[in-house]
Amino acid sequence: MAPDPLDDAPATPDDAMIRVRDARLHNLRHVDVDLPRGRLVAFTGVSGSGKSSLAFGTIHGESQRRYLESVAPFARRLIGGAVDPRVEDVAGMPPTVALEQRTSAGGSRSTVGTVTNLSNRLRLLYSRAGDHPAEVLARGSALHGGRLTSDFFSPNTPEGACPTCHGSGVLMEPTEESMVPDPSLSIADGAIAAWPGAWLGKNFRDILRTLGVDIHAPWRDLPEETRDWILHTDEEPVVTVDPVREAHKIQRTYQGQWRSVEKYLRDTVASTSAEATRRRALAHFAVRTCPTCEGHRLNPDALRVRYLGEPIWRLAALPLEDLLARLAARQDELPAGEGTPEEEAERILLPSLLPVLRTVVGLGLGHLSMDRPARTLSTGELQRLRLAAQLRSGLFGVAYVLDEPSAGLHPSEKGTLTRLFRRFLDDGNSVLLVEHDMSLVADADWVIDVGPGAGVDGGRVLYSGPVDGLADVSESVTARFLDQAPPTLKDAATARPAHGELVLRGIEARTLRGVDVALPLGAFTTITGVSGSGKSTLLTHVLGTVLAERVRTTVADAPEDDAADERDRTGEASERDDAVRVAEVRGAEGVDRLVHITQKPIGRTPRSCLATYTGLFDRVRRLFADTDAARERGWGVGRFSYNVAEGRCPECAGTGQIEVELIFLPGSYATCPVCHGARYAPETLEVTWHGHSIADVLALSVDDARDVFADDARISRALDALAAIGLGYLTLGQSATELSGGEAQRIKLATELQRAARGHSLYLLDEPTVGLHPADVDLLVGELNRLVDAGSTVVVVEHDPRVIAQADHVIDLGPGAGERGGRVVATGTPAQVAEAEASATGRWLRRG
Repeated sequence: MAPDPLDDAPATPDDAMIRVRDARLHNLRHVDVDLPRGRLVAFTGVSGSGKSSLAFGTIHGESQRRYLESVAPFARRLIGGAVDPRVEDVAGMPPTVALEQRTSAGGSRSTVGTVTNLSNRLRLLYSRAGDHPAEVLARGSALHGGRLTSDFFSPNTPEGACPTCHGSGVLMEPTEESMVPDPSLSIADGAIAAWPGAWLGKNFRDILRTLGVDIHAPWRDLPEETRDWILHTDEEPVVTVDPVREAHKIQRTYQGQWRSVEKYLRDTVASTSAEATRRRALAHFAVRTCPTCEGHRLNPDALRVRYLGEPIWRLAALPLEDLLARLAARQDELPAGEGTPEEEAERILLPSLLPVLRTVVGLGLGHLSMDRPARTLSTGELQRLRLAAQLRSGLFGVAYVLDEPSAGLHPSEKGTLTRLFRRFLDDGNSVLLVEHDMSLVADADWVIDVGPGAGVDGGRVLYSGPVDGLADVSESVTARFLDQAPPTLKDAATARPAHGELVLRGIEARTLRGVDVALPLGAFTTITGVSGSGKSTLLTHVLGTVLAERVRTTVADAPEDDAADERDRTGEASERDDAVRVAEVRGAEGVDRLVHITQKPIGRTPRSCLATYTGLFDRVRRLFADTDAARERGWGVGRFSYNVAEGRCPECAGTGQIEVELIFLPGSYATCPVCHGARYAPETLEVTWHGHSIADVLALSVDDARDVFADDARISRALDALAAIGLGYLTLGQSATELSGGEAQRIKLATELQRAARGHSLYLLDEPTVGLHPADVDLLVGELNRLVDAGSTVVVVEHDPRVIAQADHVIDLGPGAGERGGRVVATGTPAQVAEAEASATGRWLRRG
């Protein structure tokens, strides 16, 4: 009998279970596990235990792989590659939708409206039901009776963008004030600050001298016509320059071509590939509101169209709860019978717009407006917007794989999240939750605990079953935190006494209006409040800006903020980047050093790794260069860098991997067949230090490296700081692109901890416990307290009641979000804030 060709088809279990067999991605140890479909399943474990590798890398990765196999071969190339899930089989696999935790919200033009797709619906409403003036109808689309198409109401399309500012709402122009900030200086003394340094700046100066301009006269004394010509002329004369140089330098005449200062700046922004050069040039552009669209970004015709008596920019600026009320009232006003074409369009479009608005408002985001830039949203706000968009998608039978949806949420807001999960389940879906918040884990139907430790000490499923059964698993770290006693709140008797005070009065920034704040120096302070209440604005936008201008030393994340990076790339800016205004600052002289740490990646390419970021790899390479074998060969420290051609593997150029292109299948990566992942050329690996090659060192975990380098004080200091903060499981060569936001933030903090204290340091951290298991939170808070005990000041934005309870001082913002927030609701020790009736944080502290 011939074999049935269907015998090799994947089997589907008939007991509504997803069955994973032999999962071995990253640190997973040939894991077999079963989990139910149609249920809320929580994946738990310490940071780095392998839970994300199981939920996202394996289950979602296998679903993605199967989907890619089902599409046409030519389409696979357009979709992009998927990670190899490295699993033998996943039976009972539903389609998956993954919502991973991201700190980035898109480009500078991404808004709440674009994230939720509300903008498209509102634009259609204006196109089909808006009141178009006669002059607009005369220029509109003939296919729509002269009405403008929806593209005319988007600043991101050629049709809709303002022709003057190209949809940015502002103009960036070099002005005399921006190019010559100090007119009392002469050209020879550097009056034209926009000029580059080195030879090119001297060239421009010498050309002007050759043309007869008095370069030694104060700028303001030059004739206005001369000043205007120097700054803005389109003329580009070529002259013979006889340069004036120092006596010992060679002086030869040459042909020099003039470019006005404005043309130099515009050419630089348009052509340079160096971000630092572009950023320097953009600093000499003045920003002003576009006079054509008055900052509203749209073309004049679109701005003339009205709906409910308003232009589209005005409705887009309304809080979503107010927009919901106005559109719902309009739907109720529509006549029962057949109406005009515009009313029929409203009858079709409003029912597609209102449910999304109701969902977003129901998730506590009614304070946001559609035109709010997505990059200004907190992590919690952005996550809930994405969840709201999925809730309205109407999908059935899928598994939602969610990464820390509680991130950025106040405890009072997590009930909304639980109700949202139940909505997904009621619609016939499954929810797979990678989560550290024990209150959400306790509400799950099933828990899969991975561990027991991190890295090589994890990768095993310790328990898979109903939540109650986890308490009996002795190996589980998570089990100890599921049913903990309420934390003890610090009071006036147990809080550290301050040795000074930093006072900011009359703060005006975004939703903060006239706020006064007093921060005790030498203490641990938490800034709390519901999401959107102004916490991150106060910490990053206000304290980060005000103190950076007043302290001697500032250590901030690099690269700079996403908004600035985006402006550098596009040449655009926005007046929405609100200026910080503070009426009075007192006590800043008590701070010598500002350290501002966020969850931005420590590098953007795989070439950046733990060892290079912390600086310890410089010392390691020096040790190798000082060996007898290296000296005999004449090798310096550069030979032991995988970024230098001489020492690295020529096949993979020092990455340890090569990309495998499969033509009609997604591309993949394989270990380099020449160096076998070592990154280095064989000759380089012949040099060893205490029996280890340079590749062996990069493969060491932090914990193992502590033993290897125990006698080197400089390296040990860096490794001890990493281990103390719970990162002992990471390898020294761990790529920056493989690190979570929480791991990146802790690496930055560990890098600071290894440095010798110089003066009084103030640390700013925005939600440092995001992505951390409660056990890891304890380690982190222990290190933060160690900083304070050593005399530093630590200020964090935080939602975790266990962390807030240990603070010396709490500043609670609220009482609501957006315009209903931005005020100091309560301040004092945790015990004092717990007594404040108006404080949402206080109520949760009282509950424990």
